[in-house]
Amino acid sequence: MAKKSSPKPAAVPLISAAVRVLAVLERLSQQRAIGLEEISREIKLAKPTVYRFLLTLQELGYARRVDGERWAMTLKMFNLGARALDHLDLLSAARPIAEALSEELGETVHMGVLDGDAAVYILKIESRYTIRMYSRVGRRMPLYCTAIGKILLAFAKDDEREASLKGIRLLAITKNTLTTRAALDAELAQVREQGFARDNEEREDNLHCIGAPIFDYTGAVVAALSVSWPSFRYEPDDESGWIDKVKGAAAAISAVLGHPVCM
Repeated sequence: MAKKSSPKPAAVPLISAAVRVLAVLERLSQQRAIGLEEISREIKLAKPTVYRFLLTLQELGYARRVDGERWAMTLKMFNLGARALDHLDLLSAARPIAEALSEELGETVHMGVLDGDAAVYILKIESRYTIRMYSRVGRRMPLYCTAIGKILLAFAKDDEREASLKGIRLLAITKNTLTTRAALDAELAQVREQGFARDNEEREDNLHCIGAPIFDYTGAVVAALSVSWPSFRYEPDDESGWIDKVKGAAAAISAVLGHPVCM
């Protein structure tokens, strides 16, 4: 006898007024000031309806009238968001997403942050396999030869990058390690352009990593996420798909931290 599938949960009915007032707020947030007619046209609501919403938002302190008939958002919404940030924690935001990524790919997932001239692991999700990468939370790793380190360098401000690299000797840890500043700078430029980094046995023989940046609500990179594979499980034909999954997981964490989602 065929097993009956569980019924899908009913969709939560949306309150149309709430949907529409949020559409007004989102449109206000996109530029310094905007006219009533333009808002009405772009969110496809009648001008009298938009006007009533604007008056309500003005009364509540979320919008203000400027330059006659133009409207702007106040900083009250920013203050709400700033208070919400106090309750956000990078680790709690990242852990369930990192666990799901590790479960999907079967490999070890790390998250690391910049600490002076090194990267420090602050999260590790173990591979499902018996043969795993040796690492631990709190371990410091070189910036110039790891996927996480390259991400943190590539997206750092110029002065921060220089400060981090100032005391680093580009030693040949493996035959694939980049050992000149010119080669490293070229690699970092590519990382910025493509939005991910590789470690192709540069820190450790027979170990490959793919890393991607995690952004906060200001657009700054606050951490990097990576997945590591031993060479015998690393299939070059699968790399493109893996890159998309790592970038997608990093973007999901970024979204929780308030970074705008790119469509």
